Amino acid sequence: MLVDVATRRRAFVRVAGPDARDHLQRLVSNDVDALGVGDACPALLLTAKARVIAPVVVWRRGEKDYLVLTEPELGETVRALLVRMRLRAQCEIEPEQHESVLIFGDDAVGFATDFPEAREVVDAGLEATLSEEELESRRVAAAVPRWGREIDDRVLPAEAGLDETHVSFTKGCYPGQEPVARLHHRGHANRTLRVLRLPAVPAYDAELVHDGKVVGRVTSAVPADGGALALAYVRREVPDDAELALG
Repeated sequence: MLVDVATRRRAFVRVAGPDARDHLQRLVSNDVDALGVGDACPALLLTAKARVIAPVVVWRRGEKDYLVLTEPELGETVRALLVRMRLRAQCEIEPEQHESVLIFGDDAVGFATDFPEAREVVDAGLEATLSEEELESRRVAAAVPRWGREIDDRVLPAEAGLDETHVSFTKGCYPGQEPVARLHHRGHANRTLRVLRLPAVPAYDAELVHDGKVVGRVTSAVPADGGALALAYVRREVPDDAELALG
């Protein structure tokens, strides 16, 4: 039984041909080699310093046919990067047009997505039952990072928790692998993404203060229960039950 359906705005890039798997495996942070036909995995395209270029989902549609899903404003960025790094790899790289939805519910079909209680389906022909505002509220409550808010070129994957979902620590080399692995094995991120309750919806990047010091910044907020529910990056040493003030 389907519970709720939400439109997921996406850009799509097809990567197909004899070398499609190897090409993607060399560039993205997750293990494309492990995908069977019909499987998908979330991954990242990173700079050499492990800054996020684009969050993606790699879906293996056929033996030599992959569809890369990304944020709508990043479609051309992803396509251009895949083409530029193709070198002698034999694969076609081109944009495609599709429709994607998130399906919330225990019986939902499709591939796993960044929303913990949802599956994503391409070209399902389903009508949305959730508005964009309702989907955004669910995203913030579930601490799902979003491009342009929680994810940008200032953020390391571990700070957003993406190292737990979008990264394989057993696959071969890819751009940004060394700093990602070093942080994972030898240390920890200095700040983490947290869900906060605030008295009102603040501006994007509003500072958070604890004991007179700036300890974080708000990245997303939605109205909730007469106040706001927010996502924010907060210094790791700040206790979860600490009272923070908006700067």
